[in-house]
Amino acid sequence: MDVYEAVRSRKAVRGFVDRPVPKAVLERVMSAATRSPSGSNIQPWHAYVVTGEPLAEIKKRASERLALGEPWDEPEYEQYPPVLKSPYQERRSAFGEQRYGSLGIARDDLEARHRAVSGNWECFGAPAALFCYIDRGMGAPQWSDVGMFLQTVMLLLRAEGLHSCAQMAWAKYHRTVAEVLSPPDGLLLFCGMSIGFEDVTVHHARTDRAPLGETVTFVDAC
Repeated sequence: MDVYEAVRSRKAVRGFVDRPVPKAVLERVMSAATRSPSGSNIQPWHAYVVTGEPLAEIKKRASERLALGEPWDEPEYEQYPPVLKSPYQERRSAFGEQRYGSLGIARDDLEARHRAVSGNWECFGAPAALFCYIDRGMGAPQWSDVGMFLQTVMLLLRAEGLHSCAQMAWAKYHRTVAEVLSPPDGLLLFCGMSIGFEDVTVHHARTDRAPLGETVTFVDAC
């Protein structure tokens, strides 16, 4: 697949078919993703690629917590600033309107929104997942390195005909994930990522992007 096509077709898929992803494909993707850039090549990410019974156990434990109404785990990092200034708050609000509007969920229907969000902890039916950790001692530049790594993974998955959905939501159940994966104490769960073949019968809203002039400035001699 052409790189431009991989970027164009990448999207957050929230509906997967029950079709196993071959281990050889996952190994090929992760092997290639090791070429992701990082400052001074320190490669600050640590990824767990999970399938089969271990993933089923993570989903089961998360679903049980959800059903019992247990509170989320204490946050280990700030997912968004307490106050989002313009234009970022408007973009976030627009995302919510597009996401839930495509599902026919009204803005004030909190129960329906909760049900939609709960799909995160089922990995939206995906048969494979990636849980991405970072060392607790790393700073903002290394977090950006992890972002580049994850984007590389998602584009490589598209090259294999697969889709994904990156999910900071899993950080809210980081203790549940750790119960199964047993990561070293020095690692912090940044996010999960659902991986699999798209269920084309599930509608996925394609969220808009800001006009190029809002986010990019070209400086030249003209």
